[in-house]
Parts: sequence; structure tokens; C-alpha cells
Amino acid sequence: MKAAGRPVIGFGAGEPDFPTPDYIVEAAIEAARNPRFHKYTPAGGLPELKQAIAEKTARDSGYTVDAAQVLVTNGGKQAVYEAFATMLDPGDEVLVIAPYWTTYPEAIKLAGGVQVDVVTDETTGYLASVEQLEAARTERTKVLLFVSPSNPTGAVYSRGEVEAIGRWAAEHGLWVVTDEIYEHLVYGGAEFTSIATAVPELGDQVVILNGVAKTYAMTGWRVGWMIGPKDVVKAATNLQSHATSNVSNVAQAAALAAVSGDLSAVATMREAFDRRRQTIVRLLNEIPGVLCPEPLGAFYAYPSVKGLLGKELRGRRPQTSVELAEVVLEEAEVAVVPGEAFGTPGYFRLSYALGDDDLVEGVSRLAKLLAEAM
Repeated sequence: MKAAGRPVIGFGAGEPDFPTPDYIVEAAIEAARNPRFHKYTPAGGLPELKQAIAEKTARDSGYTVDAAQVLVTNGGKQAVYEAFATMLDPGDEVLVIAPYWTTYPEAIKLAGGVQVDVVTDETTGYLASVEQLEAARTERTKVLLFVSPSNPTGAVYSRGEVEAIGRWAAEHGLWVVTDEIYEHLVYGGAEFTSIATAVPELGDQVVILNGVAKTYAMTGWRVGWMIGPKDVVKAATNLQSHATSNVSNVAQAAALAAVSGDLSAVATMREAFDRRRQTIVRLLNEIPGVLCPEPLGAFYAYPSVKGLLGKELRGRRPQTSVELAEVVLEEAEVAVVPGEAFGTPGYFRLSYALGDDDLVEGVSRLAKLLAEAM
């Protein structure tokens, strides 16, 4: 539609709308000129980057690891895939809190695992309880996938909630895979809490996934990492050595500059995201039939649109959030991601990682159209 000249405003982007900070780009330019980086390097990552990631983890979450517990991957997605490929045997069950990011189910399937959904909704701010998790646990449950802050909902668990869930997992001998990619994007009174730090009794049963993509506006550089027990990381490194070998050396050098530097760049982004967050939540909740809990992390709003389904809108009567999203795209020229993509029909995900003017214009178009629903 954009190519045809239509002024579509997209709320689908899962990436910051800021450029990568200059000092990180300069580090990459220097690396490209360094003959050392023109050759193969260790499959598991540059030694200096692995050490810097270990130090950054201690700095930011208080979790102490050494470089041998770090695997540098081609983006966060490869870390997700390799974690499950390493840990799961066919038939092993993974508890996945829904709504969930779209890659998790596919990585679990590719590893032969079985996804067991623990569904949350807007009434709890998309937070799962220990009781819900226990109800879903079976003798085949091996892993809990725990994500806070969350994509797609922006939900952030309090320290007490993280501790309760972590203790429950430890009590039942479960592994915990925790995706901490949005650790620095929290707002208001919310605080990021690493389950690995909050619940030391989990011991070596925790695998942490992270990367530079969101914190440093580096989605296209493709550098993530996995932190875990040495045997798990060694096995995942062996897998990566045959799949892709080393991550691009230039991108690793850029990531080294990022994780070794301060967090001033993310502070600037966070201020803009917080402003947009408050704006989008206010505007969405003013639309009849839409209910949007306040997201406390990441850069997504996840409103319920169940109150609009089945109502007539421009001669159509959408029954699902996919159908409603199609009407919104065609009639209002606004692109959103329907909840079906995240395992919970009846919702939209809107990223607020776009300019302030586009955000207001896009939601205003959405509100004007949805006001016609009868």
C-alpha cells in the first residue's frame, strides 16, 4: 500500500526508531579496517566480548558469571533457538505464558518440544500467577519460559512476583529460560528484576537470553547472547559451530563498544518511549470498546478489542482481531498486528517505537474509524 502511494502508518515495528549511537558505529568502522577481523574467530564469540557481556550482566542485574558461560549468537533469535535445541528432548513440555513473542513456539517445535500455554489477559495486566503455572505443570514439564518485560504486552513482573515464580520453579526442579532483551526499557515505578538474581536457589537451572538490539538500537547488527551453565553453553556452541560459525566480527566489535559503554543512549530513548507510552495508552482507552492496560516495559501497547468484534463497520462485521485489523488497514490506513500472532485472539499489538506525530495521527485514525462500529 505504501508503494502505491497510500499514507499507511505502521504500528508493527519491533525495533527502536533511533539510529545506533555514533560511538558504536565508529567501533565497527575501525574493526572493518583491522585485518584480525577479516578472518575466522572462535565460534562462541570474541573472547573480549564474552568477558564484557559477563561484566555487563554483573553490572546490570547483579548476576555473576564468567566468560565460559557466555555464547555470542547471531541475534537474540539464534539464542532462543539454540537454547531450546540444546535443552529439549522430543516430548519435553515448555510452559509459555501467553501472549508470547512469535518466535518462541517455532523454536520449541523445531527442538521437538511441546508448548503448553498459560494464558493471561487484560484483567491481570497480562501477568501469570503461580497458581496458573502449577495448574499447567505435568510430569513432562521441563522448562518455564519467563519473559519480563514482555513482548507483546509490555507487562513487567514485580520483584515479589518474580521471586514467587522462581521459587516455584526451583521447588519443582524446572529449568527457567528467561529472555531479558528489554531489561532497560521499564517505566514509571516499574523495575527490572532478573529471576537468576532474585532466586539464587535456581542455581544452574537458568538460561538467560539477551542482546544489544533493543537497548542500543542495534536490531540490524544481529548480536545476541546466551548465558547458562557451562555444559549447556558448550553444547549450544558446538551446535552454532556447525550452523553458522562465528557471528560477524564487525558486528561483535560494535557490540563490544555497546556493552562496555554507559547507558546514556538508552536513557534518551527511554524518555521518548515513556512519553509515547503515556500518549498511546490514553488515546486507546478513549476509544469505545477498547481496553488497554498500562504497559510498564518494552515499547508495545496490547489493547483488547474484543468489545468491537461482531459489530458492523463499513459494511463488514469482523469476527476476529485478524479481520478487524484488515478493516483498519484498508479503511484507516493503519497497520497493527492482531493478537492471533501472539497466541491470544481479540487483541492488537501496537508498537510505540515511531515518531510522536505519526503515533497521534495513527491512533486518531483508528479512533475515528472504530467509533463507527455499530
